[in-house]
Amino acid sequence: MDNEIRGIGRSPAGRRRDDPCVRLAMSGAPRLRATTGLVPALLLCLSFAATAQVSSNARVLTAQPPPERAVYGNYIGEPGIPPEMLTSGFLSAHPDIRWRREGSYSYNRKEYELAMDQFTRAARYADKPSQAMIAEMYWKGLGVPQDRELGYAWMDLAAERMYPNFVIKRERYWGLLDAGQQRNAIERGQQLLAEYGDDVAKPRLAKLMQRAKRETTGSHMGFVSGGLKITPMTGPLAGTGITMSPEEYYKPEFWNPQEYFASQDAEWGSPKHGQVNVGELENVAPAQDETAHDPEATPEP
Repeated sequence: MDNEIRGIGRSPAGRRRDDPCVRLAMSGAPRLRATTGLVPALLLCLSFAATAQVSSNARVLTAQPPPERAVYGNYIGEPGIPPEMLTSGFLSAHPDIRWRREGSYSYNRKEYELAMDQFTRAARYADKPSQAMIAEMYWKGLGVPQDRELGYAWMDLAAERMYPNFVIKRERYWGLLDAGQQRNAIERGQQLLAEYGDDVAKPRLAKLMQRAKRETTGSHMGFVSGGLKITPMTGPLAGTGITMSPEEYYKPEFWNPQEYFASQDAEWGSPKHGQVNVGELENVAPAQDETAHDPEATPEP
């Protein structure tokens, strides 16, 4: 089962709340291209894990390709969201997407300090790709002093929903920290969890989305009457003559918080419907720091 990670099932972000090391094994995975960029083979957390047995609730995590995006000239779309939707009004109601996009543009211009600020804004609204970008920037010291403990803590937060690529990256980070750094990373992660974890960040975004929905054209209650057409005046398709029906623009998957997060999970590869593997944990080699072999490219959010 190449390119798969078999790990003992646990709650998201469980390393901070439960056992200090999640026992994982890998089946000879080569270097993988994932949402987080070129990822070296997984470096496992602690050597004693090699003697453990995988329990019956073990799940298989496989590195996923980057989510598909529509491209219009120099404009890159968002996974699962039609480009005509990406108006300034839509992005104001979805600051997770807005600030991730702003952060990506700044990062690509190598304006790393600005990118860090923008990714952090997105991270407050439960945006896991932005949290992964922050982790990479701390790990590599881009725009901030290098801080691998904090880099791990952010990647652990990004992996809270068990998106496979972020879990793979997190476990690699863990394997490159010594025991003292691992303890510090877990402790420092508590403050991040309190501010940016899903338990607080999802309601923060949901409140904003629901308020914007109540301000829908046609009623303060969010009702949209038939026959109306929405013409995007901003965004990549402004001025092209394209129109949308209110039913298209206000689909529940874009405005209902529960459905919105479910669609995000589907796009980013949440393994909730993934394969389950039962078997012995494999022997693994001690972790080695392969950071020098990493490309400069960081995860595309």
